[in-house]
Amino acid sequence: MPRSTGELVDLFVLETIEDGLYRGKQPATVMQRVFGGQVLGQSLLAASLTVDPDRLVHSFHAYFLLPGDPSVPIVYDVDNLRDGRSFSARRVAARQHGKHIFYLTASYQGEEPGLSHQDVAPADVPPPAECPPLADSLAGVMRSDVAAAMADEFGAMDFRFAGSSAPGGRYHDPAHPAIARVWMRAGATSGQAAEDPADEHGIPDGHMLHRCLLAYMSDLTLLHASLVPHLTVRPEDMVRASLDHAMWFHRPFRADQWLLYDQVSPSASGARGLSFGRIYQDGVLVASAVQEGLIRPTVALP
Repeated sequence: MPRSTGELVDLFVLETIEDGLYRGKQPATVMQRVFGGQVLGQSLLAASLTVDPDRLVHSFHAYFLLPGDPSVPIVYDVDNLRDGRSFSARRVAARQHGKHIFYLTASYQGEEPGLSHQDVAPADVPPPAECPPLADSLAGVMRSDVAAAMADEFGAMDFRFAGSSAPGGRYHDPAHPAIARVWMRAGATSGQAAEDPADEHGIPDGHMLHRCLLAYMSDLTLLHASLVPHLTVRPEDMVRASLDHAMWFHRPFRADQWLLYDQVSPSASGARGLSFGRIYQDGVLVASAVQEGLIRPTVALP
């Protein structure tokens, strides 16, 4: 995975094979499969390259079909579904070894004035400077090799654990047994001060790049929210994988400034967990995400 800001930004430079057909590069990694957020972000970028730049993505819906092979590039084939007076729609098929590994459908709209309201951001969240790095917090609930790789390979992003509703955790709400909150930003490391100006993180301007980066980051922790009430199950006794992912972009933001990811899982059943995420920046709701994933125990449960 990208270990530096330069590697992260370079991940979102696609090679054009022909109109609507692109090739995405792979970062060096010890992971056995491609990080789902990478396929999300690169697919979204491929679709956006075929849309009028005055129109920005406001939503996408995606399905993970097969694990991605990190040793070969991914080809993204974009289908132009519609260019209307107000909206555009694109469908992207990601392929490796002659097989489809991922599908994404995205919708775009030009800026328009309109009605506005939002949920209030959670008030009981400690600031990023008081939160430990995410990899440190998850060391006891992830396989040790995964936790070590995460700490080493995700150096281009800063994730801070802001608490969960796990036994003994910071949050307790009988109506929501599975809550997890993290702070996140791109182009920074855990050793950097939370007040560093964004331009020092090396992330260029551009709404599209920042939306692709947010899509990339949104996949890292969302499935884990569905496991919060079940942390007595050992990480090595679980198979976990993203199945689908949807996202809505509400308001402008920068991916290299602190974002609060407020995650809740309303249900887990049938070896699947469902998680919702609200993403805030400076108290403003900038995006929402939903993901269902496989959380299959490999041993008999008590």
